[in-house]
Amino acid sequence: MFNLSTLSVPENITFEQGMEITQTLLNKIEEKQLFEAEVETVIAQLVKTQNGARGFFVTYLTDPRPCCDQPTAAIIQGLRTSPEIISELLVKNVAMSSAMAVYHGRQNNLEMEQSSQRVSQRSADLIQLLNLPILRSLVQQLLDSAKTGEGTYQEFLERWGYDLEQLSAIVKALEPLLSYNCG
Repeated sequence: MFNLSTLSVPENITFEQGMEITQTLLNKIEEKQLFEAEVETVIAQLVKTQNGARGFFVTYLTDPRPCCDQPTAAIIQGLRTSPEIISELLVKNVAMSSAMAVYHGRQNNLEMEQSSQRVSQRSADLIQLLNLPILRSLVQQLLDSAKTGEGTYQEFLERWGYDLEQLSAIVKALEPLLSYNCG
């Protein structure tokens, strides 16, 4: 487990621990119990592994609190410490949640449709705020695969069985991400 007072992240963190630590972190952020430097450190520790990063994003992107719509500089700086890990996850989150919003809309499940749209928007916002060249490259690769059915992300898109309407939603979500200035 982890220490609630210091929010230390275990070296061999599990996905479940990543979610649990992120939930505690969000509670402490909301209650203003942490300094920005502490927030940055915990996030940096979380995202240095695939399990920790996945746990962070699953929890952060789906959390209903408005504070998750406005990431602080500490959150952005913490994420920037592991560009390779977080970039792949963010780009895929934009795609998957955009496609799921279409699916939930077809099922007339407004709550889940809105939740998927929120995850897509938050992921896109983080991509723009992070402003990393690797993100632009991965967005372009996924966009190309969604448009052509070929390329780097072809297998990813086929694995999830997205139809033309879902692929169109993915393209619509990704295209604006190429128009921002990447540093």
